[in-house]
Amino acid sequence: MRTSSKRLYLIPVLSKALDVLELLEAENQPLTLEAIHRRTRISKTTVYRVLKTFVHRGYLSQSPDGSYRQATRPKKMRFGFAGQSEDMPFSVEVTKSLQAAAAAVGVDLMVLDNRYDAATALRNAEEFVRSRVDLVIEFQVEHEVAPMIGDRIAAANIPLIAIDIPHPNATYFGVDNYRVGHEAGEVLGAHAVEHWKGRVDWVIGLDLSEAGTLVQSRITGAFEAVRAAVPETAAETFVRLDGRGMRDRSRKLISDFLDRHPRDRHILIAAANDTSALGALDAVRERKRERHVAIVGQDCIEEALRELKRTSSPFIASVSHETGTYGPSLVHLGLSILRGQTVPPYNYVVHRLVKRARRAESGRRKA
Repeated sequence: MRTSSKRLYLIPVLSKALDVLELLEAENQPLTLEAIHRRTRISKTTVYRVLKTFVHRGYLSQSPDGSYRQATRPKKMRFGFAGQSEDMPFSVEVTKSLQAAAAAVGVDLMVLDNRYDAATALRNAEEFVRSRVDLVIEFQVEHEVAPMIGDRIAAANIPLIAIDIPHPNATYFGVDNYRVGHEAGEVLGAHAVEHWKGRVDWVIGLDLSEAGTLVQSRITGAFEAVRAAVPETAAETFVRLDGRGMRDRSRKLISDFLDRHPRDRHILIAAANDTSALGALDAVRERKRERHVAIVGQDCIEEALRELKRTSSPFIASVSHETGTYGPSLVHLGLSILRGQTVPPYNYVVHRLVKRARRAESGRRKA
């Protein structure tokens, strides 16, 4: 007679982890790594990793002498994250990075969309307070509503991290706005020197006025770098236009500007973000003025990166804010704050300049 056995769908490493936890529960006293290894007959490397994971997640505590014991299980941490807008590519990438990082360390993440709107951002902040989240990460563009958001969250005694736009009572996280702007301006200045013999008819800053002076310093930095590279450029050549970080608005502003200056051939554009930069690019292409304009953006969103691969594009560079690092860094910063650790008031992310692909030199081949 044939016998059949029921298939067991088990996860071996999880079974071993539970063996460790059940041993400590049964003993109800501290045990060393060596003792746990001997009692469970699980490899010492696996036991070590299991123990470190349980300590990180709050199931175990480690004594100064190195022994381990069960800990009172803390409630799972819950962070609230208000994204800038689901319609903004950079905000979407930050959200994805944060969701992945929170899931990796066992933090619950409540995500709301600020919709690029001050009233919505304020309502979202109030929703976080009602939901009693442990910490709020705020990414919203309106600096005028920032004090109200900061005040409501502080009144609820909830720690606050603000991305890119400073908020009262918040720890800042984001780029060094002046520095990324300055590096964008250096590329524009170098382009004018190399391709236009230092001649510049206009330097346009596609600004983001509602975000406040710190984000506006991206344009300030860009202007300063162009002045340093092309010092003879007249002061009246520098013009700020409020693109609001939006593509259609930026396209309209640059379209109007180009129509008013049809004969000018040397125009540099520094944009507060890639979305604005792509709007400027749309306007330039519609008027077939590609050879007359050089554009640099911020963020290195996917469409901008594709554009930078085109060797003839007037979009010559973008500064990557390395969105992939946002999630892990924000989660680490949030947990450090909740553990009572001292953190810097300003936490800058690493940024990286990405330039347009260059034409290959004719006649040269790899050996």
